[in-house]
Amino acid sequence: MTHYKMIPGGVTAPKGFQAAGITAGLKASGQSDLALIVSKSSAIAAGVFTTSQVRAACVDYCRQQLQKKASARAILCNSGQANAATGEQGWQDALETAQLLAKTLKIEPDEVLLASTGVIGQRMKMSAFREGISPLVAALSETGSDAAAEAILTTDLVTKTIALETTIADRPVRIGGMAKGSGMIHPNMATMLAFVTCDAAVSTSLWQEMVQRAAQRSFNQITVDGDTSTNDALIALANGQSRTPAITETGETAEQLEAMLTKVCQHLAKAIARDGEGATCLIEVQVTSAPDESAAQQVAKTIAGSSLVKSAIFGRDPNWGRIAAAAGRSGVLFEQENLKIKLGDFLLLEKGQPVNFDQNAASDYLKKAAAGAYLKEDTVLIQVDLGAGEATSQAWGCDLSYDYVRINAEYTT
Repeated sequence: MTHYKMIPGGVTAPKGFQAAGITAGLKASGQSDLALIVSKSSAIAAGVFTTSQVRAACVDYCRQQLQKKASARAILCNSGQANAATGEQGWQDALETAQLLAKTLKIEPDEVLLASTGVIGQRMKMSAFREGISPLVAALSETGSDAAAEAILTTDLVTKTIALETTIADRPVRIGGMAKGSGMIHPNMATMLAFVTCDAAVSTSLWQEMVQRAAQRSFNQITVDGDTSTNDALIALANGQSRTPAITETGETAEQLEAMLTKVCQHLAKAIARDGEGATCLIEVQVTSAPDESAAQQVAKTIAGSSLVKSAIFGRDPNWGRIAAAAGRSGVLFEQENLKIKLGDFLLLEKGQPVNFDQNAASDYLKKAAAGAYLKEDTVLIQVDLGAGEATSQAWGCDLSYDYVRINAEYTT
């Protein structure tokens, strides 16, 4: 079992990383809108990006850079404009921002990775961007994680950061992370950005594999509204500054590092789901006894993404039928007579049959009311046992409230 502890510092907790966040004037609100993470030395870089066919310039830029060389020194992120569906000029804007930052940091442009978030179809405000690069670099510090996390937000209500530490070869190894996301969130990435820093030494191929698996077990298992975005990105840098032996092959040490990486990503993913636009609670779906992990993942995220399930939870209605229906349409084969569903501590369905709360009508009403009251908790746990194997998985989402419609109806007005 991997032992790690939570520590302060976010993305600057690992050795050799600095961060900054400033107000450059990209947002009309006047809130901070330009963030930067920098490694003092070259870092192995890995990325997972949106599956959408409509992509922001920064996504194509990062994919292109990481295909050429799997290393980087800096991640530059703006909020306010998505720079998606902006054509050739949007691409040129992205190139210019990388070149501006590289010149100011005195590094090569191909050592810069980019991310953007905001309104689709809007180019970045380049005049503000050009003026903002120098003060952004000047603001870099080893305590700048919180400022950077603030600068990447759009409709988010809270910042999302974490840092964990473990011991490898008698030396501390740290992973830090920060993320943004609130709406347009759905599996296969979403309008979410996540940046992870690590001071372990790890091979290029192994790091990319770890990051992909961690994303599959975290960010690809969250859903708010069923909409996949143009801009989503998970970018992870590992700079080796912990001075631990290089991890170059699978084994106990690699598993230890990946477990901590997955924990960081799951923490950020759950924070995104909990901060879903208009959400009043986090929904956690645990699926057990599935044929394999992929099947468990599919059932879990189908339930978490069901509008009917999400609406029922917002209405504090313990409607297990909607949960069963979502599991049944997930595309995973199982026998309905083996299905078991629990809502918190309340057993609702067993062996494919509804479980009466109590034979006494009055008592039955009270217990149903108690199950409804459970749905007022900050986190609602749905447990589904398929009785079809030994694999497990989780997914996270949020309830669907009136405010979700209001927030998105007014997003660009």
